[in-house]
Amino acid sequence: MENDDLVHAKDGGIERLLHIMRRLRDPLTGCPWDIKQTFASIAPYTIEEAYEVADAIERGDMAELKGELGDLLLQTVYHTAIGEEDGLFTFHSVADAISDKMVARHPHVFGDQSRNKSLEQQTVDWEAIKAAERAVSNQTRALDGVALGLPALTRAVKLQKRAARVGFDWPKIEQVLDKVREEILELTEAKNPKHQYEEFGDLMFVMANLARHMNIDPEQSLHDAGKKFTRRFNEVERKLNKRNTTPSYSNLLEMDALWDEVKKEEK
Repeated sequence: MENDDLVHAKDGGIERLLHIMRRLRDPLTGCPWDIKQTFASIAPYTIEEAYEVADAIERGDMAELKGELGDLLLQTVYHTAIGEEDGLFTFHSVADAISDKMVARHPHVFGDQSRNKSLEQQTVDWEAIKAAERAVSNQTRALDGVALGLPALTRAVKLQKRAARVGFDWPKIEQVLDKVREEILELTEAKNPKHQYEEFGDLMFVMANLARHMNIDPEQSLHDAGKKFTRRFNEVERKLNKRNTTPSYSNLLEMDALWDEVKKEEK
């Protein structure tokens, strides 16, 4: 097989990986599963690998991070292989495109603008450049370009930030809190599952807006709340085990009392 030595080259780098993907996708000699994949079928794996990278970083596991970054890189190689087969783009054209974007978005590094800017001014300049890019790509409406595939809370905040830039925002946090109370009331008054579903979404959306006004990342805040719940429930379970029982054989009254005990111990 042509360039078969490259498949086994230990220092082959990105060209080795690109070649391996071409072999996997070869219609005559490749892997049947890999050949069948499409942009859409691979997308969930791409998202999963990105989360696994973040997980390794949070756990401080650098050996694991190396492997997870490789898995994420494989996703880029996969998508660009499909793009090349369809005549859309290649790995190298994708790399060139992001390189061009980084150069254009950093005129204070690669151009003639001063580097002596505050972080706030750099953010303003960055957003102005991105807005100009959206205009060129016919994304002229305020909310154009906010990715549908983002985590829901993150996307809600991005939508609200875009709306705020054009003046559609409450000036005071008290007004946001009033809206939270209004949405809670509407949820409690909802009479059927469809209405409850809609009102719950409205409440979550305004809660994301409250987080934005409080300079809180709602995605991270909820993530940390989940970690706290896990830590506390694990401790409840440990205490039950000391009583020679488990949650399955306990009851809400006993576990709730242990939960309060754990909370007090944490203070």
